[in-house]
Amino acid sequence: MSNPFVQAFFLGRAVAEVINERLEVAITDALSDLGKFDAEAREQMRQFTQEVIERSNRAAEAAGQGTSTADSSSSDAVDLQATIDELRAEIALLRNELQRYRSSSV
Repeated sequence: MSNPFVQAFFLGRAVAEVINERLEVAITDALSDLGKFDAEAREQMRQFTQEVIERSNRAAEAAGQGTSTADSSSSDAVDLQATIDELRAEIALLRNELQRYRSSSV
């Protein structure tokens, strides 16, 4: 193997193989992280949806019981406003997460 051209060929081939392997590992890791993030985002969305439905059902049950006093209706209005505020905060948080996800996937 004293021929420099043959030695250069094998050296170039080895470099290409190492670069190919490292690139493959990097792409696999990136896709794995993306899949993990996607799964976590879907799980958070599922939990958010489930919590919204549970709160909606509780509010519907509370409204269905029907209270006739003014004090109870004012406390329901305060609870309803608190629920609306919490939902708005969660929606804003979700929008930020979605925007961050979209900007990282581009």
